[in-house]
Order: sequence, then structure tokens, then C-alpha cells
Amino acid sequence: MTYIALLLILGLLLLVVTLGSGWIARLPFSYALIYLIVGIGLGPQGVQWIDLRPNAELMERLTEFVVIVSVFGCGLKMNRPLKPWVWATTVRLIGFLMPLSILAVALVGHWLLGLDWGAAILLGACLAPTDPVLASEVQLDHPSDRDELRFGLTSEGGLNDSLAFPFVYFGVYWMTKGDWQTWFAQWVWIDLVWAIAAGIGMGIWVAKAIAWVDEKLQKRRPADDLMEDLLALSAILLTYSLTELVNGYGFLAVFVAGVTIRRNAHCDPDKRLAQLVFTEQIEKLLEIATILLLGSLLQFSSIAQYGYDGLIITLALLMVIRPLGTWLSFLGCRLPQATRWLFGWFGIRGIGSIYYLTYALGQGVAGPVAERIAWIIYIVVTVSIVLHGISATPLMQWYEGSVKAETSAQKS
Repeated sequence: MTYIALLLILGLLLLVVTLGSGWIARLPFSYALIYLIVGIGLGPQGVQWIDLRPNAELMERLTEFVVIVSVFGCGLKMNRPLKPWVWATTVRLIGFLMPLSILAVALVGHWLLGLDWGAAILLGACLAPTDPVLASEVQLDHPSDRDELRFGLTSEGGLNDSLAFPFVYFGVYWMTKGDWQTWFAQWVWIDLVWAIAAGIGMGIWVAKAIAWVDEKLQKRRPADDLMEDLLALSAILLTYSLTELVNGYGFLAVFVAGVTIRRNAHCDPDKRLAQLVFTEQIEKLLEIATILLLGSLLQFSSIAQYGYDGLIITLALLMVIRPLGTWLSFLGCRLPQATRWLFGWFGIRGIGSIYYLTYALGQGVAGPVAERIAWIIYIVVTVSIVLHGISATPLMQWYEGSVKAETSAQKS
């Protein structure tokens, strides 16, 4: 297919989803599901209008940029003070549920699928992050939204895309370097302790520096309102690149930068909201391209070959590990049972998992095992897009209309 024809398809798809958004919002379909179906239909398994075969590096960079834009937007939505008890839901989801999910998927991969421990841990780590891009229907839709379910899912999606990274390194090292005694100390001090600390520190200080420069210059000569929206993109790129230069986790730094900018007392709330809208628009455009590409890459023959493996991991993760792990994570918590159940269901997997996969491939993970892991992840992500895409709208309507109203009545 020619480049111009591809642009034509993208333009038509944008026109349809934009003008039809009022109808689409009422249907049990997410936008991501629509893009996936279109990608499959236009790809080699359909009418063969899209026949692109991007290499792992291109997919890595594309998904990387999508994720950093999305986690920054998650940070901008964080509307709570930085007090431990206020973030208790997030702590349970990140501190307990995420490591438990990685371990459980690794156990299933090792004992049921026969993967070596290194490959099994890598699979668990790649599938650990809940996707901040595809989960927009269940996340905070406005900075003033105080809902606990939406806050928890938004903060989880913003944080676990970075905090799963040490476990990805762990699996990669195990598969490529062998004997753990040669790399375990480096993993602990560099990839776990230093990278997380550097991500938090750089996210705070780079954001503060940008806010300080912005405040000083705005007093002298205000920037153009349209151009000022680009400040969000500047903050994303500067924070991510500077953090990566010091071997910190850029995803974590970008999320922290979003939180820091959100809490900047000198920033006009209207400007923050405009930056959030601008960020979300970039995210939506990148989401279309990425999911279309993912759909066009799916091959029915490979899905049939690795379908059993993918089905086992999908059922284990989405139907058992996530719901059961969520129930364990919220023991002793006062959240309503229905809210806990929704936390357990909305463990959406997507672009973050594809990024981790392509990153691992770029670090030397190769061969039949790498292909097997790749197709398992593709299958899990595809099924997640379908299941969560169909269920998100009706479940959230039920939540808003029944569960949330009942909770508010009990409080009053």
C-alpha cells in the first residue's frame, strides 16, 4: 500500500470516530477495539491493504512514546495530596498486586507451559503493567474527579508501566547472562534501587526547573496560549531523556513530573487543564496508529500455533490472577465489594506490554522462546482489548448509576 493511501485510511478513520463519537460512546465498544478490528481487516488477514512489517526497534520507539505521553497525562490527573493514607489504594495495587501478578504468571508459565524461569519471569513482567493508554474509559476523566475506582486505576496505570521495569531486567538478565551470581548485585543496586530513586528525583527536579523558568519568563512576556500547550510536550521529552541519561526509569520520572506540575501552585489551573487536553489529543492520535499497526501484524497461523499457550495465560491472568490478587490486596479495606470487583476486572493489558516485549527483544532475547513469548503477549493484549473494550462502557455505566450512587448515599 502506498503512503498516500495509508494517510487516506487514517484520515477516514479519524473522521468516522470523531463525528461518530456521540454514538460510539453509547455502544459497548472501546475506540481501541474499533482500531484493532480495522487493523485486522486492512492487514494481511483481511483485504491486504496494509502490509507493513516494522522491526522491533520501530515498534519499541513508537510504543515507548505512546506510553510516556500517557503516563504524563496520568500524573496531571492526580488530584490528591501526597500523603500515604490518601494513596492507600495505589499502594495496594502497586506494592502487592503487581509483584503477585508477576510471580503468578511466572509460575503458570513455568509449570504449565514449560518455560524456563528466566523466560517465565520475563513473560510475567511484560504482562504486569495495566495499560494507561487503552484504559481511558475507566480512568479519571477530569482533574476534579474524586472517584476512588477511577483514581486507583489511573494511578496504577501511571506507575506500574515503570515499576515493572526491574522485573523485565531480571528476566532479560536471566535469559541472556545466565548465572545469577554475575548480575544479581548489579540488578539490585542499579536496576532496582538507583533507577527508581533517580526516576523519582529527576521527575521532581526537572518539572520544578521547567515550572520555575516558565514562571520567570511569563512575568516578563507571556507566551502565546497556543504555543504554551507545547510546554507539556517539552516537559515530557526533557524529563524522559534526562532521566534515561542517568540510568533512571524515564516512565516513572514522567509520571512524577506530571504530578509535580499538577501541584505547582504558580500554574494557572486553566493552563494545566489545557495541557492535559493537549496531551490526551496526542495520546489518542498515537493510539490509533499503534493499535492499527498491531491489528495488521496479527497472523492467524501464528495465533493458531501459540493459541493454547496464549489462552492459558489469558485465562489465568484475566480471570484468576488479577481478580484473586485484587481480593487479597484489598483485605481489610473498606471499599465496597462491587468496587473491588471492578478493580479486579479492569486489569487492561496493552501498549505497555508491547513496549516491554520489544525492549526485551532489543536486549538480545531471541530464538524460538522469544517468538513464543511474543505471540503469547500479542494474544493476551488482543483478548484484553476485546473483552475490556466490550465491557468497559456498560460496567462503568452500572458503576456510576448504581454502585457510586449507593456509596454516596451511605456516606450522607
